[in-house]
Amino acid sequence: MMDSLSPPPCGEVDLAARSADKSGGGQSQKPKTRHPARSCSPTSPPRGGEFGIYIHWPFCAAKCPYCDFNSHVRQVFDEDAWVSGIVRELHYVAELQSAQRRTVETIFFGGGTPSLMRGRSTAAVLETIVALWPVSPDVEITLEANPASVEAARFRDYRAAGINRLSLGVQALNDAALKALGRLHNAAEAKSALAVATKTFERVSFDLIYARPHQTLADWRDELAGAVAFGTEHLSLYQLTIEPATPFATLARTGALVVPGDDAAAELYEVTQKIAESAGLPAYEISNHARAGAECRHNLLYWRYGDYAGVGPGAHGRITVDGRRIATSTERLPERWRQRIETTGHGFVEWSEVSAEVSADEHLLMALRLTEGLDTAEYDRRWGVGLNEDRVASLAADGLLSIADGRIRATPRGRLVLNRLIAELAP
Repeated sequence: MMDSLSPPPCGEVDLAARSADKSGGGQSQKPKTRHPARSCSPTSPPRGGEFGIYIHWPFCAAKCPYCDFNSHVRQVFDEDAWVSGIVRELHYVAELQSAQRRTVETIFFGGGTPSLMRGRSTAAVLETIVALWPVSPDVEITLEANPASVEAARFRDYRAAGINRLSLGVQALNDAALKALGRLHNAAEAKSALAVATKTFERVSFDLIYARPHQTLADWRDELAGAVAFGTEHLSLYQLTIEPATPFATLARTGALVVPGDDAAAELYEVTQKIAESAGLPAYEISNHARAGAECRHNLLYWRYGDYAGVGPGAHGRITVDGRRIATSTERLPERWRQRIETTGHGFVEWSEVSAEVSADEHLLMALRLTEGLDTAEYDRRWGVGLNEDRVASLAADGLLSIADGRIRATPRGRLVLNRLIAELAP
């Protein structure tokens, strides 16, 4: 249930006014259609105060046994109706922010499997965003794709719609591992998808999972060496974690699934850092590696604790409304989300103010994942709370933190025990 900070009822939102010509003439006319920038070269890191939009597409062709994301398998669904719901929710969020219109710097289509969407669906969403907000000329627009849903024509449609960065969920580069992970594609299809992606988009990233059952250090060295050979500007390299309420969690409880222990996982992590860095892809975040200037700007916005609106089933957001930082989340079940859209114009089930104390904790948690670390003076100014200098000094003496240039950073050793650092540093 929504709390006392609930947004106004849908009837109070003047959508006609939001559709007025953005030149300031005030006429209720449909704005001229224009696409966001259709190419996006890597740029400098995000500046303070940036704003992004996350769009969640909840549908998948199959549910992977390790996945706890809000994804749902539906054999048949009305895509136009779902896109219409996303468009309505975007209108709703824009109206709530009308007193402080923000320039959109990043847009991210996540899921689920957004590459199950038609190109015209992504175009409709992007055209709505352009009509409702100012959009940066160098906006980064990412779409997540699965190799099993790759079609060259569909990728060209995404490119024409405005997508300028693709993130491909490869997860493994050998068939046995892909089968164990429940993926619908094989290694050859993954490589083919990467070839299509790099021909279509200037910016391409792909994901791999390590610390898989029965994976040896030698296996991972060979697989990762093959991955960096593709030459993409960005790699996301995640350690397999057993999430509650997933099929993998059930198998792990019964002993039918065994993943590498802590020591073996730490070795795999360290090898990951060395191989990626030697290939010119140093870590800028615990699990993310990029060439200089090719970092994912949307994810940097999260980790730097910026503002982002989340729309679509199960999406989360952090936005500033009337000077207050608001945590939002939407109904997770797609059908219930759509019903809420039809009756209220939005799918929000949480709309609550985040206190300065909680914001400070969240900001600390996110920033210490980054190689750049935390700007302590900016942190103090932003939240009015400082870090305990004795704790910082103690952790630095233990070799878990470094202190330089007004920033604290987790050391390579510290990253292996990041939860401990957060617990000890939290104001």
